[in-house]
Amino acid sequence: MAYSRRDFEQAAESIINIGKILYQRGWTPATSSNFSQRLDEGYCAITVSGRDKGNLTIADIMVVDLEGIPQTPQKPSAETLLHTSLYAWNSSIGAILHTHSLNSNLISCLCRGNRWRLQGYELLKAFAGINTHETVVDFPIFDNTQDIPQLAKQVREYLETGIPCWGYLIRKHGVYTWGRDMAEALRHLEAIEYLMECELELMRLKGVT
Repeated sequence: MAYSRRDFEQAAESIINIGKILYQRGWTPATSSNFSQRLDEGYCAITVSGRDKGNLTIADIMVVDLEGIPQTPQKPSAETLLHTSLYAWNSSIGAILHTHSLNSNLISCLCRGNRWRLQGYELLKAFAGINTHETVVDFPIFDNTQDIPQLAKQVREYLETGIPCWGYLIRKHGVYTWGRDMAEALRHLEAIEYLMECELELMRLKGVT
């Protein structure tokens, strides 16, 4: 292992802090959601299964390799492969956030087809690499399933098309997003949540059902 105990402790602290932030915003209800941070080229720290994300401790964070195999005794989230497959796909990803917000569930239900398209919003510039509102961004939507290896495969196949992507939705489930570090992942998530709220309010004002 290339990472040190200190590396793990720093990652755990980062995950614990983000859990408090996202729980307070109501995006991680009923022990849902999972968060992770890369430790090195072969391992990541990730939340264990079934914990209240607003009250995480270091005992609620474990280590897995990029095949999702536990390196510590705790039970990993059933969705661990959705994290590790992203780290394996792109070595620049340093942190991943998965939440179950009301907005993400509603948008994923209301959008027809397999994408949520956004254009013209100034806040699109919150996503790494975008420097103008004059752009179109598609967030793919995948159907919910308990077959996590198959879902991870579908996500990977989409990402390998080369279409710029900062996150994706799982229908009636939640949202995944990532960044070079935890701060960027949080920025992306905040932007996604704000944009979902905008779109939902527009739908309501227009009477879209």
